[in-house]
Amino acid sequence: MNKKIAEAFAGGKAFIPFITCGDPSLEITEQLVYAMEEAGADLIELGIPFSDPTAEGPVIQEANVRALAGGVTTDKIFDMVEKIRKKSSVPMVFMTYANVVFSYGIERFVSKAAEVGMNGLILPDVPFEEKEEFDTVCKAYGLDLISLIAPTSHERIAQIAKDAEGFVYCVSSLGVTGTRTNITTDIGAMVKLVKQTKNIPCAVGFGISTPEQAKKMAEQSDGAIVGSAIVKLCAAHGADCVPYVKEYVQSMKAAVRQA
Repeated sequence: MNKKIAEAFAGGKAFIPFITCGDPSLEITEQLVYAMEEAGADLIELGIPFSDPTAEGPVIQEANVRALAGGVTTDKIFDMVEKIRKKSSVPMVFMTYANVVFSYGIERFVSKAAEVGMNGLILPDVPFEEKEEFDTVCKAYGLDLISLIAPTSHERIAQIAKDAEGFVYCVSSLGVTGTRTNITTDIGAMVKLVKQTKNIPCAVGFGISTPEQAKKMAEQSDGAIVGSAIVKLCAAHGADCVPYVKEYVQSMKAAVRQA
């Protein structure tokens, strides 16, 4: 496991925010990372925008469109991470799609991500059975390829957990990302199945937007992941979003701490 990712879970329940790089701009994305770290974020997911993000709901899809329209590229994101790493050592993972990595070149992408100081990679559209070509390269460069398990994974959960690195991303709801009023999946049972196979942190994402939901999910796992609710704040406040996001992350981290 990447040492930095292990650290994110070492101090108790983790709060993991997600933002789309370049929405509203890469300058603001950089400021958001510092602000979220100050607010208590334990690990930060940086979304690399893609034109067809199949796992995303409308909120993050629109953020992808805005970022790409603003001229964001993978190389510019790498440059931004390099700048962030001069000031911050907060654990960070990329979340993007197989196509982005393929078109950049798998080894070129992974080696560059490791070189600029990223700690892991999440590819939501790569099924467990097809992760090998990414996983071997990630292992070679010390980057954790994060596995996802969904409520439909059932008998595959143990298999996925056995090979998992970093942490296991437990998908709380079927469908795409977005905020939900209630989450009915038995997260506790999913986490238990993972832990029976491997002692690895499990964080829950998809659909969490309120402190109450975050606390409830963290009670049944090792942490909560929130994306759409934060991306909504970026959309609503544009270049002025940093203090709003910081305040939101503070409230979510406080709720997770109580779990």
